[in-house]
Amino acid sequence: QVQLVESGGGSVQPGESLKLSCAIHGNIVGFAIMGWYRQAPGEQRELVATITTNGYTNYPQSVLGRFTISRDNAKNTTYLQMNSLEQGDTAVYYCHVLTETQEYWGQGTQVTVSS
Repeated sequence: QVQLVESGGGSVQPGESLKLSCAIHGNIVGFAIMGWYRQAPGEQRELVATITTNGYTNYPQSVLGRFTISRDNAKNTTYLQMNSLEQGDTAVYYCHVLTETQEYWGQGTQVTVSS
């Protein structure tokens, strides 16, 4: 059974930074894209960042240049470094793993940016 365990959320002021972590517990077979999504109250879940096994990354314009996704394949862990946080970044952040046949979601971690 695969479980994604997130950590690192919290409350910060605008301009500050946070780093999220997502550890995969269990065996995932096959090529996997790891990523982060977020969902603000009343909004749809949206993509924040993805990274392939080979390290190719993808970001939407809203976080490009501020957020950095990385992964440690040996530790089955992905990270999301979030800098210059804005109030609009407030949301529940979810870890996501996509293989050729399966997808997995974490339970979510709250990030609140407020002055």
